Amino acid sequence: MARSTWRHADVRWSAAFELRWAGMQVLVYFAVAKLGDRPTDGKTAVNPEGLTAAYGRHAEAVAARLAAGGLSCKVLDRPAFTRAMLEKLVWISAFMVVGAKHKVSVGEVESRHKQEVSELITELAAAGADALGVQLESGVVERLNAYARSVAHFPTAVKEFEWRNGYFYGLTQQALQQGRPDPCLKHTALLKEVKAI
Repeated sequence: MARSTWRHADVRWSAAFELRWAGMQVLVYFAVAKLGDRPTDGKTAVNPEGLTAAYGRHAEAVAARLAAGGLSCKVLDRPAFTRAMLEKLVWISAFMVVGAKHKVSVGEVESRHKQEVSELITELAAAGADALGVQLESGVVERLNAYARSVAHFPTAVKEFEWRNGYFYGLTQQALQQGRPDPCLKHTALLKEVKAI
């Protein structure tokens, strides 16, 4: 599948919710509902400081620019940024597939199907952390459910499979090829149920 990107010189905006720019990356946790609207910052009850994060040589400058526009941005070191990237991937993968199964919005996933999505978050976080050799901070389920409440109106769909849910399905395929059990059993079952695989 093609990866959705915008390119200009050494800047690339990726639909994977990150900005890569000459040795730096930004995880974007803000959204604009429609052209002309003010962005909704990724601040939650669990993370009132916001979730947007930057890493790399221009991280401070990006954080300052976002702050000038009224948006939060944390500057992280590489290990912390890797953990943040995994959490973002877990969030989008879990909420989109559970939402697609039930044909509901992000907020409805969190309010009506919280146990199901929380179990999936736990599964994907463990599999991703193991694959990347990182340890996520405690409270990941609470953080990701809180973020879902902040963007409750977002629709759900399994799309951009290759670099969202496809990452975890790749871990499944790798494990099965090596004769190991599927580390993402619930995820695989949901992908089959929504006919994504």
